[in-house]
Amino acid sequence: MASRWIPLESNPDVLNSWSSKAGLVTTLVEFGDVYGLDESLLAMVPQPVKAVVLLFPISKESETRREQEDAEIKSKGQPELDPTIFWIKQTISNACGTMGLIHAIANSDATLEPGSPLAKFIDQCQDKTPEERAKLLETTPLFADIHAQAATSGQSAVPTNLDTDLHFTCFVAAPSPAGPTDDGPSMRVVELDGRRDGPIDRGKCTDLLTDAAKIIREQYIGESQSMQFNVMSLGPLAS
Repeated sequence: MASRWIPLESNPDVLNSWSSKAGLVTTLVEFGDVYGLDESLLAMVPQPVKAVVLLFPISKESETRREQEDAEIKSKGQPELDPTIFWIKQTISNACGTMGLIHAIANSDATLEPGSPLAKFIDQCQDKTPEERAKLLETTPLFADIHAQAATSGQSAVPTNLDTDLHFTCFVAAPSPAGPTDDGPSMRVVELDGRRDGPIDRGKCTDLLTDAAKIIREQYIGESQSMQFNVMSLGPLAS
């Protein structure tokens, strides 16, 4: 890891503060809490959801699953992914919050202010590899400043010990390279986590929030005894 940042607090105010400074037009969309993963609570989330961000605890079990899944994808492959998916390899310790936010915003149709830091960064990354994008993030002080400002704006005190076992990942919808079907556009749920070896196809997408909630229940919460999970969505402003 190139350096170590202060972990971002997982709450919408912090994520929206970061996003506004980075250039997201937050009068159109915002991050909001997903209060639960059952159908009635998911129905309270403003639609359409453009991305889902998950904070989860890293454990021995989750690390074993991650390593096994990465090895299986490397040996057996996975469904072809949309080549326009924007993904960055994480090389900065504790930068997973910023990584999740970049992945969420860059892979949605959310509006960015022209000439804003994130708009410029995405443009500069277009012809670069995930590792080259990571190096660009390391050497762009403005993102470190935005992250630090957001990290110190939360409700919790800034930790003196920067070691953390909590991690952000992100789920987005992306078109299948196989093209549309008789039922309409063919969409896939894609997980974007900078600690992984690349974007991960999570299956057919019919409704991003519902599909992501099922993945989170089955692949994250189902194997854990921890209560340290938080889910947020990027979507329209709550009325």
